[in-house]
Amino acid sequence: MLLRTDDRGVLAIGQPAHAWVSGQLARNWGNPRFGAVEPREEVCLAAEQHDIGMAGWDLEPTLNRDTGLPHSFIEMPLETHLELWSAGPRRLLRQSRYAALLTSMHGVRLYELRDLNTLPPAQAAAIREFMHQQRVFQQDLVATLAADSPTTSEATPEVIARNSQLVWTWDFLSLALLLDWAPCTAEEVPTAGEQPFDIHLAADRTSGHVTVDPWPFTKAPLTIRCEGQRLTGRYQAPEQLHDALASAPWETLELELRPAAA
Repeated sequence: MLLRTDDRGVLAIGQPAHAWVSGQLARNWGNPRFGAVEPREEVCLAAEQHDIGMAGWDLEPTLNRDTGLPHSFIEMPLETHLELWSAGPRRLLRQSRYAALLTSMHGVRLYELRDLNTLPPAQAAAIREFMHQQRVFQQDLVATLAADSPTTSEATPEVIARNSQLVWTWDFLSLALLLDWAPCTAEEVPTAGEQPFDIHLAADRTSGHVTVDPWPFTKAPLTIRCEGQRLTGRYQAPEQLHDALASAPWETLELELRPAAA
């Protein structure tokens, strides 16, 4: 769950909705400077579905009793987070091995950011076991993709690494847009050449649009949309939170992206 705070309260945005925005960015990505997305359908599917493991949980999220709101994606209990990220890639397996591979890699990358030496031993061991299982899962998928003639060229380490970094980039950009992080920077973004670029986001508070520099998309401007539910209170029990979500008004959030002025 993403919690976007504004002067009217909190807009609760489900993880699958955030992933939908990642997919919108993916499907509009590419120009001579940044290159194409290949294989397009599989990589765009991975971007759009990388949080598929969260879909069921987001229907009845757990309550953060410290805030009176749903646990956000950075507040979830570790055991729950590991369980959902273990399930997600396998749920994609019957759609696309390639999308499942990229989703699994994304989950491992999230946990590689953690300093396991600072965690209780049991938590650190659970994370190491999760990463081991996912890497075995990834190795098996890469082997089947490499052995399948239509996907052989897409299963090289270089292509997979580029596409994993693209999913990472779209995930960051989606979070930055939905949580109003600008000004901020997406680092090491793949391009059409050998040199990656950083992409900078800046918010124009007067017009409400977000500038993107350099521009990585096929058209300009670009409008992305997302849906969330408006929460105006704080809740003492999970049942209260779930009742509130059952009746909370829906809102469509639209954000316009524009190239930075020359």
